[in-house]
Amino acid sequence: MKPIRVVTFPTSELLEAVGPLPDGLRAGVWDISGKPVGVGLEDIDAVILPYMADFSKLQGITAARNLKLVQTQTTGYDGVHDLVGPGVAVATAAGVHAASTAELAVGLAIASLRGIGESVRDQTRNHWNPGRWPGLADRRVAVVGVGGIGEEIRKRLDPFEVELSRFGTYARTDEHGEVMGIDELMDKASGIEVLILIVPHKESTHHLVGAELLARLPDGAVVINVARGPVVDTDALVAELKTGRLRCASDVFDPEPLPEDHPIWALPNALVVPHNGGNTEAFLPRMTSLLKRQMLAWAQGESSENLVADPAGGKG
Repeated sequence: MKPIRVVTFPTSELLEAVGPLPDGLRAGVWDISGKPVGVGLEDIDAVILPYMADFSKLQGITAARNLKLVQTQTTGYDGVHDLVGPGVAVATAAGVHAASTAELAVGLAIASLRGIGESVRDQTRNHWNPGRWPGLADRRVAVVGVGGIGEEIRKRLDPFEVELSRFGTYARTDEHGEVMGIDELMDKASGIEVLILIVPHKESTHHLVGAELLARLPDGAVVINVARGPVVDTDALVAELKTGRLRCASDVFDPEPLPEDHPIWALPNALVVPHNGGNTEAFLPRMTSLLKRQMLAWAQGESSENLVADPAGGKG
């Protein structure tokens, strides 16, 4: 890889947090709207995308005609290759959000299984309403996705005395035991009481959780999505939730943001979090640490961390 000489940051605050850049590397500020500050468009080699960027507002990135690499601030990268086109490398923030997303996944499971959402609604009505809830202990939990965040979820579930199964792209055994293939998920669904989704969104996982799989989950099962909204068929989920048979506690939805008149808002068995999985105070120091390592590698012409392949073929 040729050394990166000019990089843009989406905000001056992030640039300041990263601190002095390695020799030979200079930076500008560009949120992909208007013109970059401090550098010329034709000079830009690398761009750090805004956090949780709306790609429909980033089409101006094509004006950087000599762009070699983009760095996301998210673990997911669906749509980034389409935005920048072939020939531009893509690096993600894998690892930055692992702890915070994992803690939210477990928190959502506890909140749903202990009726926290219902208690909050009761509080607004001054209504004392005790009841016996399933709880997380002894539940049959499936984690779908065994990457970095999936592993962090596994570690955090360990003290909760659950019966855990894991599903990955293909069946195998790792140091923590059996990993079943995602193609087995449908057959195993009837034994899953808590379904935690943390897979990338791509063609093979689009609507992975649809009407048929939802129908096979046992009564009272909870669907927890901390992956991407389209991994779940929203209409099919809403149909099941309306019957009262299932519950959901999700950080991501399709569409996002949820329209004000979307039916899921009004369902008492749905817990809605507005895509906050990685958005904690741990984010900035961890993102800063990653970017410092990336800057050093870029300046020296070394390969970036977290490079991802273009689904259309070839390395990003």
